[in-house]
Order: sequence, then structure tokens, then C-alpha cells
Amino acid sequence: MDKFGWRACFLTLFFSGYSKKAPGTIGSLVALLLGLPVLIFSANTLFLGAIFVGLIAITQIDKEEEESKRHDSSYIVIDELVGMWLAMAISGLSLAGVVLSFIFFRIYDITKPSLIGKIDKEVKGGLGVVADDALAGVLAGLSALLVINVLGFFNIKL
Repeated sequence: MDKFGWRACFLTLFFSGYSKKAPGTIGSLVALLLGLPVLIFSANTLFLGAIFVGLIAITQIDKEEEESKRHDSSYIVIDELVGMWLAMAISGLSLAGVVLSFIFFRIYDITKPSLIGKIDKEVKGGLGVVADDALAGVLAGLSALLVINVLGFFNIKL
């Protein structure tokens, strides 16, 4: 892959995946910043955007893996965008929702508990790269909602 071509720009999320330290976290922050204006417009639009980007990402990651002969290279962070956008769409437009979505997403993406880890290890190609982050994003969004609602039940505002 041309390191600075259009596919690299897409797969590395505007080259944030080339970060020497924590490319997944940097990519997640970029995804958060790109997702905020869309979330302000509509959570449904952000959710659909995540699905659309995810489908394109699967095909482009497949091509990249075929060329590089490597699975889930650390510089590919477009999957972080899919996960973060799903988490943000589910948790909703609030500072607490966005921050908790980011925190839970990074925890689930790094630790890969349960089915997330199974998908990461067993599903090959672009689908495997995107699917584990998509599931981590859904769980992160639900976790953020749970925390916000439990705290709200006790009249604790974030």
C-alpha cells in the first residue's frame, strides 16, 4: 500500500494509525472528534455512518491484508472509528455519554473479553478486524448508558 495514498488515509484514519505510541487510542480520539458533529446532527446518522464505513473498511482491509500478508496491522485504525461511532450513537449526545463511551471502548478493545476476543482470534480478514471493534463499540455504548442510568436513578449527575 502506498503509505500516503487514499487507501492509507482511509485505513489509518487520516494517518493517525502511524502514531508510534498507542495508534488505537489515537485513532479512537480522531474517531470521537470526527463523530461529534455527526452525533450533534443525529445519533441515527452516526450509527448508519458506522455501518457504511464498516462495510467499506472490510473490503479495503481485505485488500491490504492480501497485499501485505499481515492480519490486523496496528496502523489500521478505521475499525476504531466503527466501534467509537457505534458506542457514541448508542450512548447519546452528552459529555458523560461520549467520555464513558471512549473509556469503555478502549477497555473492551484492549482487553477483548469473551466474544470480542473470540472474534478477534477466529474471524479472519477485514470482517474479523472490524467485527471485534463493532462489538466492543456496541458493548461500550450500552455500558455507558447503564452507568448514566444507574447514577441517574440515584440522582447523581455526571
